Amino acid sequence: MLSKTSSPKGSVTRSTSKGIGTTTPTNAALVFINQLLNKIPLPRWAIYTIFAAIVLLFLVCIICICAKCCCKGKKKKKKKPDDEVKLQGLNGSTTAALVQPGMHDGDYGSAKLRGRLLYSLEYKAPELTVGIKQASALTAMDLGGTSDPYVKIYLTPHKSKTFETKVYRKSLNPVFDEHFKFQIDKAELNESTIVMKVFDFNRFSKHDILGELKIKLDTIDWNHVIEEWKDLSEPSKYEDEILGEICLSLRYVPTSGKLTVVILEAKNLKSMDPGGFSDPYVKVHLVLDKKKWKRKKTCVKKSTLNPYFNESFTFDVSFEQIQRVQLVISVWDHDKLTRNDAIGKIFLGCDATGNQLRHWADMLSNPRRPMAQWHHLLSNEQVDSTLQLKHTIRIPIINKNI
Repeated sequence: MLSKTSSPKGSVTRSTSKGIGTTTPTNAALVFINQLLNKIPLPRWAIYTIFAAIVLLFLVCIICICAKCCCKGKKKKKKKPDDEVKLQGLNGSTTAALVQPGMHDGDYGSAKLRGRLLYSLEYKAPELTVGIKQASALTAMDLGGTSDPYVKIYLTPHKSKTFETKVYRKSLNPVFDEHFKFQIDKAELNESTIVMKVFDFNRFSKHDILGELKIKLDTIDWNHVIEEWKDLSEPSKYEDEILGEICLSLRYVPTSGKLTVVILEAKNLKSMDPGGFSDPYVKVHLVLDKKKWKRKKTCVKKSTLNPYFNESFTFDVSFEQIQRVQLVISVWDHDKLTRNDAIGKIFLGCDATGNQLRHWADMLSNPRRPMAQWHHLLSNEQVDSTLQLKHTIRIPIINKNI
């Protein structure tokens, strides 16, 4: 049905009641999209799949961003003021607390339980009797939840004889009840340490170490037989090797920034030459921020395992640098025709441990006073792995005048 309407100018406009002949914006957009899809050389289902994958990937990215923001917020809420490190409440009685504030006396963290060992010690000059009684709660190393344990016993620093118990198959609580005798005089006894290592026997592979005990014999009261249980400790990363000892003196003057190192003497050094001797000398390195900084060395002492040096070296080290510097002492065997051999090494500083840390802390807590102490030499690999020095590349200098 057609209707006529008059415009203000008297013109006539025809319209239909169903709106036929008009174009809306929606229809125009659909037509444009349809034409665009027809130009893409892919079937419609492939186009829809690609579009859905893009939308899904976009949604996943949004969800991941939101989840990450929420996790950060939770972590910030969980952090408590008690977790912050406070240096005011230092209660360490040893001088190690001066250079490692977070370290308390005997606070070495929670160690992994490796089992216990019952042993006995008896000394009737010149014979030391070591009894390996039994072990309990050992670590299971085999697939069946058991181990094949045995114990190795020897004395250090003079590792002349090593004993082993029988192997007990498939047991975590073996009863050994075996005794071993060492011939040793009283003077040497007081300088020795008894080492008891528990191993798991493997027929076709290397034996696994379960734990160990080290007992210094100068602390034992030999008036009666010692028999006690002790927890096994974590085994040493490096095999015990007698490399010798070195005595040095340290002195630091904060006002002038002078660090004086005196290499006094060494004893019982490892023999490096065929004749049973060595030609030792000592290198003194200062390491700053894990980079070699300054170095000096002593003169060579010919054909001796107990050299006496008494040589002094002075370094300029400010008080700010003394907190970050490490002192590396290494003993070498001099060879004329071949490369010099390393005998042993130690390092002292705020990152050191044990006697080396204590010696460094004593020096800092007693300014202007020389502090002398003996130290057992360690292997170069052990010290280098701890220091993890940064190696610098030396660029050769080209002479422009040539």
